[in-house]
Amino acid sequence: MLATRSVLKTVAQNPAIFRNTVAAPAFGARYFNATRKTQEQCAAAESELLRQQRKVRPVSPHLSIYQPQITWYLSGAHRVTGAAVGGAFYLSALAYLAAPALGAPIDSASLISAAAAAPVAAKVIAKTTVAAPFVFHSLNGIRHLVWDIGKCLDIKSVYTTGYAVLAGTAVGSLYLGFM
Repeated sequence: MLATRSVLKTVAQNPAIFRNTVAAPAFGARYFNATRKTQEQCAAAESELLRQQRKVRPVSPHLSIYQPQITWYLSGAHRVTGAAVGGAFYLSALAYLAAPALGAPIDSASLISAAAAAPVAAKVIAKTTVAAPFVFHSLNGIRHLVWDIGKCLDIKSVYTTGYAVLAGTAVGSLYLGFM
């Protein structure tokens, strides 16, 4: 009984043993080889049929067929500026903390003196560049909070608030840049 279970287990794990040792002499190897070839031909024919069907199948719409809208751009810019502002904050904090260990101590007095020595145009450009993503992300975040309370959700208001965010970003960034 134990030997029978062992043989059945071996055959179940590797059917080629059954074909080559037991079934082939009894039924003839030609039968099993022909069956295997037929199965391989059917699989190849099915695969070819699928390839032909995929050639004529419609392709999913891509972004290039849609008209660009301000909502797309502001949504993407909100995500990018959020990542940029957060990443810049963490990197600058880590640099400030790691500077003494690297032999280049950075203190507030040296940062202030370096900023004071820069030309006015460089200061304005640097401050505006840092302020723009922060102001945009803040204003667009307020816009999203307004949406969360159920206000300004119709199309006209969405576009109006979008343009207001862009205008506020320009004014706020320039204000902080020249301040």
